[in-house]
Amino acid sequence: MRRVFLVSVFVVFLIFGFWGCKFEWGEVTELDYDRALPPGESALRKIRDPRLYPDFTLGCLDLTGLEEAIDNSLNYLSKPSSERYFPKCGISHHRVVESLEAVKGLLDSGLRGAELSEAMERKFDVYMSVGYDGEGTVLYTGYYTPIFEGSPVRTERFRYPLYKKPDNLVQTFDGEILGRRLADGSVEPYPGRAVIESSDILEGKELVWLDDPFKVYVAHVQGSAKIRMPDGELITVGYAASNGHEYKSVGKKLVEDGVFSESELSLSSMLSYFEGKPELVREYTSFNPRFIFFRKQKGAPRGSLNEPVTEWRTIATDKSIFPRAAVTFVRTYLPQYDNGEVVQEIYSGFALDQDTGGAVRAAGRCDFYMGIGEKAGKLAGRTRKEGKLYYLFVKENQE
Repeated sequence: MRRVFLVSVFVVFLIFGFWGCKFEWGEVTELDYDRALPPGESALRKIRDPRLYPDFTLGCLDLTGLEEAIDNSLNYLSKPSSERYFPKCGISHHRVVESLEAVKGLLDSGLRGAELSEAMERKFDVYMSVGYDGEGTVLYTGYYTPIFEGSPVRTERFRYPLYKKPDNLVQTFDGEILGRRLADGSVEPYPGRAVIESSDILEGKELVWLDDPFKVYVAHVQGSAKIRMPDGELITVGYAASNGHEYKSVGKKLVEDGVFSESELSLSSMLSYFEGKPELVREYTSFNPRFIFFRKQKGAPRGSLNEPVTEWRTIATDKSIFPRAAVTFVRTYLPQYDNGEVVQEIYSGFALDQDTGGAVRAAGRCDFYMGIGEKAGKLAGRTRKEGKLYYLFVKENQE
């Protein structure tokens, strides 16, 4: 909320940094899911033969939260500023709006299951992400909004701040970070995490204070958090900007150093390992130069479109190559709770492309929003599967 960026990624992947490994019969093969598109290539490819469309039927059974998410996308697209990001992949702003309204119309018709699926196939053109390999393979990871204890002022317990955006940060209209403005008016790259955390350049810009430096880092990676104040008030803090540096994997560094094996890496194990070791936290987190600035938000956490994100209905993609706010269809395996246990199940469902992730770059990556709190965090931490990602746009020249 890269967002507001609810950033990027399944907790283990983004925070702890698996770097594109595919497990097959006990062997590990490194894969470049972040591979950039060749020059001039579109991130989406139209499926010309309707017989090759995905089967929408399972996604047409449970539609909880879908209309709410569509309304959030429509609200974003109603703002004139949204038009500057189109066309994308040959898709116009008008066509995305028309497609969202068409889906709403089908939902309001009362059709469900196979009947709704058939209506979708008749009414929409389907495009597939080309994926990292040109064949549609997309790595799905997950992200969530953590809930932490905090304080509006520094205390003996709460000593680690989340910061507001500095006044001298320079960025373009669409959020690209240009750097920091100096006294003479020139602009230089903004310092990285290591410099920021070892200096006082952000003194006076503290937004809220947490009781653990690694929780601060988790908030940076997720891009938002719910903070419970001493009086019980629960506030939302979300992404305001970054320092413009690219994300680097702290987890990969920890594995390389032999602190954890890949199988041992988890959010809970990392929090336990770093508890009471602020200098060790800084030693490792400084490896990632990307730094996030926050702002208070009202209501639900928001994504990079500055609209609320909806659990199980919002995805984060690379907004430089995909059309924002559009209707998508996800096919992959996702973790879900079954009698208190987390199990991997085949997932087919509709989602809205409403967010961006700091580590979600290129056509081979997609981040799935799991919700708020510890249970959502456990699901996010177990999300790492390949799948397909489709975009639906209403057919042109329909009578």
